[in-house]
Amino acid sequence: MGLVNAKVVLINPKISNLTPVEVDALVDSGSVHLCIPEHIRIQLKLDEIGKKEVILADGSRKMVSYVGPIEIRFKNRIGFVGALIMGDQVLLGAIPMEDMDLVISPNTRVLDVNPISPNIATSIAK
Repeated sequence: MGLVNAKVVLINPKISNLTPVEVDALVDSGSVHLCIPEHIRIQLKLDEIGKKEVILADGSRKMVSYVGPIEIRFKNRIGFVGALIMGDQVLLGAIPMEDMDLVISPNTRVLDVNPISPNIATSIAK
């Protein structure tokens, strides 16, 4: 399908007077978490909650910091998640995408709100 990027806004909801950060995120439905680089963690003044062991694409394992909460905004959607501190670019994975009811259009390679529920995020809670 190729790479999909999207502008998202990241906010530390614990510090209301801190300026939000708009980033160009790599969108990957095959990844699970929100991942942010260290410099974004510093900008948002996010504290480490704990550590997580991650398995990388090459099969190797690595311990990384887990921070949060982070508020994510995209179009008319808002979500709250934790983030792994790794990489050099923000990566938006399946958990925050599902939470905000976002979909990737394979034809246009664009992240968008779910066309079935364009006005408000919908979720299954059974």
